Amino acid sequence: MKKNIHPKYELITVTCSCGNIIHTRSTIGHNINLEVCSNCHPFYTGKQRIIDTTGRVDRFNKKFDLSKKKIYL
Repeated sequence: MKKNIHPKYELITVTCSCGNIIHTRSTIGHNINLEVCSNCHPFYTGKQRIIDTTGRVDRFNKKFDLSKKKIYL
């Protein structure tokens, strides 16, 4: 490796708004504050809400339903 051309690979602290602290290495050079991490994200905690999109699907089918339209060849 050439000297003095690579960024410093330093130990940093990543802090989440839930209080979770992660120690890792990075070339960013300063500590990071996160809003969401794997400890508080709904997908990872199992508290994920599934949004009902049947209204959207019904609206799409109503708009583009080809079985009801006459097709002229």
